Formats: sequence, C-alpha cells, structure tokens
Amino acid sequence: MKAPTSVRASQGSHRSTGVARRRAVATGARARSVARAALGLIACTSLAATALADDPFLRRTATVGVVERVGPSVVNVTTERLTQTPSPFNPRPGVDPTVDDFFRSFFEPRPRTTQSLGSGVIFDREGHVLTNEHVIARADRVRVTMADGREFDAELVGADMGNDLAVLRILSDVELPFTPPGRSDDLMVGEPVIAIGNPFGFSNSVTTGVISATNRSVNAQNSLTFHGLIQTDALINPGNSGGPLLNADGQLIGINASIYDGAQGIGFAIPIDVARRVIRELLLYGEVHPVWLGLEFTDLDPALREVIDLPDGVVGVLVNRIEPGSPAARAGVRRGDVIARVDGRRIKTALQLIEMLEPMTAGQAIEMELVRAGELLHAQPRAEELPQSRVAAILKSRLGLTLRQRSADDAYEIVEVDPDSAARALGLRRGDALLAINGVTLGSHEDLRKAVARLRGLGRALVVVQRGPGRYHLTLPLL
Repeated sequence: MKAPTSVRASQGSHRSTGVARRRAVATGARARSVARAALGLIACTSLAATALADDPFLRRTATVGVVERVGPSVVNVTTERLTQTPSPFNPRPGVDPTVDDFFRSFFEPRPRTTQSLGSGVIFDREGHVLTNEHVIARADRVRVTMADGREFDAELVGADMGNDLAVLRILSDVELPFTPPGRSDDLMVGEPVIAIGNPFGFSNSVTTGVISATNRSVNAQNSLTFHGLIQTDALINPGNSGGPLLNADGQLIGINASIYDGAQGIGFAIPIDVARRVIRELLLYGEVHPVWLGLEFTDLDPALREVIDLPDGVVGVLVNRIEPGSPAARAGVRRGDVIARVDGRRIKTALQLIEMLEPMTAGQAIEMELVRAGELLHAQPRAEELPQSRVAAILKSRLGLTLRQRSADDAYEIVEVDPDSAARALGLRRGDALLAINGVTLGSHEDLRKAVARLRGLGRALVVVQRGPGRYHLTLPLL
C-alpha cells in the first residue's frame, strides 16, 4: 500500500516540476516579446526622429527660405559725423577776457567723431541701398557692411525727410546681391511678415510676426507726422531702422522705420509702394520735387457748419480755392466742397490734411471723399510736379508779390506789391529783397518752387525781407 503512495507522490513531484518549467518558458517568452517590442519602439522612435529632422516642411520653413534668399542683400549702415569739441575757454561772465584769450591760444579744438547704426537693403544691381533718412541725416561718411562681412563706402544719392527715406550708392563695381521692391497695395492684416536688420549692432537679426494693421498715422520725435504706415508685431529695435519688411514669399513690402515708445510688439514700416515713388524721384533728381493738386482749404468753423449740409459724423475741411486747370480741378473738385476723407482716413483739421499731402510725389493718386450739397462724392486727383510757370501766379495770388531774381544765385527782388495785400499793409515795397519763405532760403528757382508748394493749406507765411542793411522777419496773412 505504501508503494503506490510513494509512486503517486513521485508522479506529483514530476508534474509540479513540469508546470514550473512551462511557467518559466512562458515568462521568458513574454520577457523576450516585451524586449523585442521595446527595441522595436526605440527603432521606430529613432526612425521617426530622423524623418522629422529630414522633413523640409518642419525645419525648412518659408521663413528660412526667405532669410537665405534676402539676407545677403541686407546691409548694416554705419554713419560718421565730425563735430568740433567745444573750447572750455569760452568767454565767461566776470572773467577777464584776456585770461581766456591766453589759455585759448594753447588749446586747439579737436574734431570728434560720432557714429550711429542702422540698416538698409540693396534693391538693384547697381548697388543702390534703400534706408531711412534719419539713419543718414547729417552724416559726413557712410559705410555699409554686407552679411558676409565685406565693407564698402557709400555715397548719398538723395533723401526725403517727408517720407523718411534715403537712397545710397555703394562705391564698388563688385556684383552684389539685391532684393527688388515688391508691392504693398494688397497687404492683409494678419499675414506673416519677416524683419531683417541690425538691432543694437547685432547684424542680420531676424524677427517674425504679422501685419497688425495698415494705414496707421504716427507722430515722430522730430514733430513730423507720418501717415499710411504698416503696423507689425515683428520686433523692431534701434538699429532695425531702414531694414526690409518682407512677406512670406520674400517680397520686399516695407522699410522698417520706428517703434512706439513705451510699448512692445508695436513697430511701423513705410509701405514699399510709397518708397518706389520716392526712389524714382531720388534717382532722377536727388530730391523729391514739389508737387501740387491746385487746391486750398481751411478748417470748418462752427458758423460754416451751420450753413453747410453735412451728414452726421462728418468733420472735414473746406475747399476755399481751386486753381484753374489744376489736377484737383480736372478731377472734379470744386470750391465749397468739404473734404471728409483722404485715402480712407478721416480728415478733422486743415493741419492734418497738410501733413498727409506733404510727402506726395508726382503721379500719386489721392482718393478723396467729398461732401457737396449734402451728398457724398468721390474724386481721385493725381499729384503733378508743380509747373515753374505756375509759381509766379501763385505768389501773386497768395502773397500779393511779384518777384524777379537779381542773379543766378542771388535773392529775389520785389518788383510789385498788390495794393490790397497784407504785404502792402505791412510796408513791403518795390526794391525789397525776399530772402526766405517759411524757412526755405530763396537762392534758386527750385527753392522758390519748393517754398510756394509748401504754402498749400496755410493761412500765414513767415518771410524774411531785407531792406538796405536791415533784415526783417514778418508774418504775412495769405490771400
């Protein structure tokens, strides 16, 4: 009886050992399966990472392509200005002047060089650079540095303060990369943009953002007001001025100009359509020639508002003079019209309209919304270069003066004074010399034409008159 029991016990032991072996085999198989799965996952992850790294749509974005294409044409603009160190021995109150003279004889004022930095972009194969006027203002020497480190001297072709634009020419015959101007009449708020420049001297820095708004008006530090600007949140810092603003296709759509003090992510650029017109003028003449529309205007006072039938919410300015045959006259603008909007911007004062018309260039079309007898009308006068033949007529009609130039580079002499003019009432007479009008020194026909063009919309003019050895500053109400 014991033997079978022993046998059964032995068989149970063999069965237990077999189960353990099977379990061990299964556990090993699962472990090997898990290991193979882990290795497979690692391999897949590695392959996926390699695929992501090689995917041109993930790393080689549109921005990368634009920077590679346009970056070589962006330059660092360095200007130098020579100034004299002031003498510490200038005459002082209560000090014997002979003492100052003694020390001044041993002191030689030394020239001092001040530098400023900005950006620019080469826009044609002749090596012309577009930048801001304030970048190169009053510079005695200009140098540009390419993205590859090459440096060249540059000369000023021309500048236009009214649009804050300037054109330089690189003094080299070496073929240089360039980016031609694009267009800015089809900009979309929200579309991506790229700014390249040299903020704080860090050359070819790239920032990205979107167009935040268009047609912005901004007051500059020099008291000028600029209209029609592009607003962007692409970071623009000191040194970015003059650099290009580009769209996602790499087209040059603007020139970075300024930032809004005290704010982040609010920068402004000059639309390239404006720059194209200025470039043409600067390449042809070295300056923007004065243009005219042939209209005069004034603020609407409360008494006029009661007489004129204006729609609700319309402010505007009153057209009080139209030159026969002028661009405004041919476009259908009439005396008595109220200009309510220009290029989509509401007009509130005559000063605002003067600021908007000041940077006009020849051939530029101006969209005007007019109010006439209570009805809204539209006109599109196109600015034209002020004809030299019209200068004398405008002077007579607005200042009451007839002039002639004494010599090719001399002042203008008054040969006739309108009896009913303010000039006659203030005592101006034949033989007096007219030296300047509103800060423009009169030394040539071009100076006179520029001064006359700036009379647009003004009610008074500051003139400098010479009679014998005396010079007099007078304010003349305009006719």
